[in-house]
Amino acid sequence: MRRLLTLFSSISIYIAINKKGRNNMLSDIEIAQGAKMKHIREIASSLGIKEDEIEYYGKYKAKMSNELWNRVKDNRDSKLVLVTAINPTPAGEGKTTTTIGLGDALTRLGKKCVLALREPSLGPVMGVKGGAAGGGYSQVVPMEDINLHFTGDMHAITAANNLLSAMIDNHIHQGNALDIDVTNIVWKRVVDMNDRALRETVVGMGGKINGVPRQDGFMITVASEIMAILCLASDLEDLKKRFGEIIIGYNRSGDPVRASDLNAQGAMAALMKDAIKPNLVQTLEYTPCFIHGGPFANIAHGCNSVQATKLAMKLSDYTITEAGFGADLGAEKFMDIKCRMAGLSPDAVVIVATVRALKYNGGVAKADLKEPNVDALKKGIVNLEKHIENMKSYGVPVVVAVNRFDTDSDEELDTVIEHCHKLGAQCALSEVFAKGGEGGIELANKVLDAIENEASDYRPAYDVNLSIQEKINTIVTKIYGGNGVTYSAKAKKQIARLEELGLDKKPVCMAKTQYSLSDNPSLLGRPENFTVTVSNVRVSNGAGFIVVETGSIMVMPGLPKVPAANNIDIDRDGKITGLF
Repeated sequence: MRRLLTLFSSISIYIAINKKGRNNMLSDIEIAQGAKMKHIREIASSLGIKEDEIEYYGKYKAKMSNELWNRVKDNRDSKLVLVTAINPTPAGEGKTTTTIGLGDALTRLGKKCVLALREPSLGPVMGVKGGAAGGGYSQVVPMEDINLHFTGDMHAITAANNLLSAMIDNHIHQGNALDIDVTNIVWKRVVDMNDRALRETVVGMGGKINGVPRQDGFMITVASEIMAILCLASDLEDLKKRFGEIIIGYNRSGDPVRASDLNAQGAMAALMKDAIKPNLVQTLEYTPCFIHGGPFANIAHGCNSVQATKLAMKLSDYTITEAGFGADLGAEKFMDIKCRMAGLSPDAVVIVATVRALKYNGGVAKADLKEPNVDALKKGIVNLEKHIENMKSYGVPVVVAVNRFDTDSDEELDTVIEHCHKLGAQCALSEVFAKGGEGGIELANKVLDAIENEASDYRPAYDVNLSIQEKINTIVTKIYGGNGVTYSAKAKKQIARLEELGLDKKPVCMAKTQYSLSDNPSLLGRPENFTVTVSNVRVSNGAGFIVVETGSIMVMPGLPKVPAANNIDIDRDGKITGLF
């Protein structure tokens, strides 16, 4: 019956395409709005989830109750596959789309598969990057809900973060019994929107009744330590404990002040009581998908929640998850932060690439990417080469997914496939954007083959007991391919202080441009003989890692000249248009 429903859905989509014309493919939102979704109870039931273990958010979204985890926590773990990509380019790579298509392909092959993805942020949705629900015929639905407010998790994170900010300023206003140094408060407010005007602010203006004036600023919600904690916490009690460990700043003696000193952790956790529960949705082909947590990979650790991943692994035979941006960012943090903290051991890694993106790395302008150019492809393929080497260094089998475009020549595709084989990685062509799960069958078979025939021996890139500078240097030289690291005077002082406080034996979370292996976005391909500049170092003590800011990375993005919000609209019946 499940296969029949999938077939009927595919036929409906096929008819819709042909009504519109083969050269005028439906937009993502038109495809999503035309899909026939199952009630979420049916999706849950396919995983053996009981009615009283579901908390409904309408017909097509639900949160999973604590009782579910308690019932399944002793189940055998599934195989875990990470999907990552080469460094992103304006040509597009399609990592999330490939992740969803791979899941649907495994389902078509009769495998019990569950996806574990991140929640989109409103900043990119209204800005330029787009959402995180996939594309074409490999999407999770309801797409509009997922890309907008979903189940309110982002708002809960924002509220918990800003409650702590309000309690900090109130404590100072009420006499400052903790002797907090107002010039050394590291906790920032957040909002889930790209708003450059909020990067640097002054609060407490307007006279004595409005608080103590001080310099402050905003980050985007997904860069907040609250988001990181949500994604790394094992349960509500662990979440509350981690909230208490947050260092909000320092007193005038230079000692850290924690959220627990303000007795803020209980109220913060109360605001997160629902947000901590994983969200269940479905793909266009009815593959179950947990979407939970959404940290950016360029300024945070870029992985969905440990809870969602572990729950998926207890309910399936294959769990497919993804990490943000290129493998130098999200995948590195997946391996060195998430897997280390959660005790996970991935069975395979899929690296997504496109011929177009590799030619862009080889120096071809975006306007000329449709033209065959094997020479440029060979020049740019070094970017993929480095990512393959990096992922294999973690001891995990690697499969390359070439997201195929109709402008790719056979010679170009053969060049990529041959190069991957030389590097010891399997390679498959993927057409999941246009064909859904059917277009990912080759990729799914290659992934299954890698899992069954290549032993995984996962190991992190570094020992957390190394010094902060040694850990940074390992990532820069081993993963990025750089020569070394240059530290600002400020960063050196910050590192020394963290070591004095005994807060240095933690993984490092590199904040770096996503566009290059280096910290310079203009250095494409596989740059050599470069150094990375570390400008700022801070501890996310509740999350359990050290944030290292490089280059000119910003924790609050801005909107582009023509933001995506300009094209989004809604009619009197509530139908949204222009959302991708």
